[in-house]
Amino acid sequence: MSLRNRSGQKKRKSPGRRLFWATVKRRALRVRHLGEYLAVRLVMSFIQAVSIETCQWGSRWLAWIAADVVGVRRKIVLENLLIAFPDSSLEQRKALARRMWEHLLLMICEIAHAPRRFHETNWQKYIQLNNRRGLVRALLVPKPSVVVTAHFGNFEVGGYVTGFWGFRTYTVARPLDNPYLDAYVNNFRQSLGQRMLPKDESAEVADELLAEGGTLVLVGDHHAGSRGVWIEFMGKHASCHKALALFTLLNKAPMSVILIKRNRGPGCFDIVLADQFDPEVPGNDELRGVTELTQWYNDVLEREIRIAPDQYWWLHRRWREAPPERKRRKPRAPRPAPEPAEQVRPAA
Repeated sequence: MSLRNRSGQKKRKSPGRRLFWATVKRRALRVRHLGEYLAVRLVMSFIQAVSIETCQWGSRWLAWIAADVVGVRRKIVLENLLIAFPDSSLEQRKALARRMWEHLLLMICEIAHAPRRFHETNWQKYIQLNNRRGLVRALLVPKPSVVVTAHFGNFEVGGYVTGFWGFRTYTVARPLDNPYLDAYVNNFRQSLGQRMLPKDESAEVADELLAEGGTLVLVGDHHAGSRGVWIEFMGKHASCHKALALFTLLNKAPMSVILIKRNRGPGCFDIVLADQFDPEVPGNDELRGVTELTQWYNDVLEREIRIAPDQYWWLHRRWREAPPERKRRKPRAPRPAPEPAEQVRPAA
């Protein structure tokens, strides 16, 4: 119950008292962040001490606990899977959700092992390049370029490996709320040449980098809210940031959709150049608008995700309420695709 003075008005805290409690909250938050950081470093140290095969075994059991016992974000995951695979059964969606959690947990283990696993003499043992010449051309083009990826496969290892090969890229990402963890993650990301740009208020810096002929990497499946451009993804309206298409069209920068997928087993990947668009190449006039280009790269992402849906982050709230004027428009019918159980490759 709040304290009141004799006139019935609520007493206000003195400036000194407000400052005291603000200081207490700030220090408590700092202690919490430090505790989270130490816990993560302890877990990562344990992961690095065991083999990647042991990590895979542990990821499978922890995935069962997360998906079937605890039900972490179960409602959102199953709803998203129902949107993408409307003809699938509940059991098929639950099985796919379990494989998604196994992928996410194994992804963390692969990140922990990456600095010790990949070397100049052995990287070809673990990484295969799909369209090697096209990938090198996309990353070494002597003009500005835009690379689009998604929360699919192990995109963190992808950024690490491109830096390992000497490609200088600039990746836009949202800083973590925990400053200690943010510094720890960015140290891994930037250890071999990749440079990180904060998601907010980085448009001017990105324009300057493109003007200097740099390569900008962006994750293309973030929800952009009511101010984004509305396209269709997996047969339902989704909001996307306009910046990706604008960076390409205004700077005449080729856009490449590049993804990294686990293939033969844990720690083994395919780097796939899924498709490219160059605004300076004649033709493809239908892609010279923001909406059209945004729809194009989302179609490419959808095609690749449907090949290995267990490697996509279905726990994101990718689909949200569309603007009223778009509700009257009927979405395109989703592309015919096999049942999840038939098209998912094993995570191992």
